[in-house]
Amino acid sequence: MEPILSINNLTKKFGHITAVNNLSFTINKGNVYGILGPNGSGKSTTLGIVLNVVNKTHGEFHWFDGQTSTHDALKKVGAIIERPNFYPYMTAVQNLKLVCKIKGVAYDNIDEKLKIVGLLERKNSKFKTYSLGMKQRLAIASALLNDPEILILDEPTNGLDPQGIHQIREIIKNIAAKGTTILLASHLLDEVEKVCSHVVVLRKGVKLYSGRVDEMISSHGFFELQCDNIPDLTKTLKEHPAFGTIKIEGNTVRAFLNEPMESQTLNKLLFDKGIVLSYLIQRKESLEEQFLQLTDNQPSTI
Repeated sequence: MEPILSINNLTKKFGHITAVNNLSFTINKGNVYGILGPNGSGKSTTLGIVLNVVNKTHGEFHWFDGQTSTHDALKKVGAIIERPNFYPYMTAVQNLKLVCKIKGVAYDNIDEKLKIVGLLERKNSKFKTYSLGMKQRLAIASALLNDPEILILDEPTNGLDPQGIHQIREIIKNIAAKGTTILLASHLLDEVEKVCSHVVVLRKGVKLYSGRVDEMISSHGFFELQCDNIPDLTKTLKEHPAFGTIKIEGNTVRAFLNEPMESQTLNKLLFDKGIVLSYLIQRKESLEEQFLQLTDNQPSTI
């Protein structure tokens, strides 16, 4: 795997608050990475550090082979870390030509980038006439003008309606399919599950998980159970090595598996213990359930 970005023991403190806490992970070429966490988890701060707009407190990061300066490396990076900020009375083309001048790239591929984001037919419309979703798509086109090796997006669907969210997600997937590495920060589990191949889960600046999305959700799942004797049911489940976390929600017990088990096997096991189930269903864990388990089991760090 060819590394694009390597982060080692990165820490950022704002006074007594640790926004990023000893964070390490590597972004490899050709993948779509999500930094996932609620607001205040350190996602935007991490992106700001690697883009040289926020100073780190401790730790290191390097781009590509580690021999390239951050200044030179960023010439091969496209990024959107704030709200789209274009001149309202200028057209899309005029705004992108200005960006080309700033980045020192030719105008040649402006139409190509507008086509990628579905704005070619509106290229001569003034920015002020664009919807929020169109503005965000123009920002992505702007970030692509230098043909970056990696595209960095901070909450790319924030504030958009369902149609706008769908359009941005499809654009991201299409860009990734052509070989561009993508790193996006999001608090939306659904977004990461649908778009990303890899995920880094943060909570208050601490990394809880780093790896493939499909490996994170490839657990053995859980059972939802109901019966007349909840105390005996939970006691039996807790004593069995096949089960890990046991949660009680109302009259339903959710038992998370540490290893594979068929529903008929569990039903017989409990029946032999004198526990008769009135409800049994086996489910796979979603990314949301995995995320909640990770964050529920972590102490506060601030």
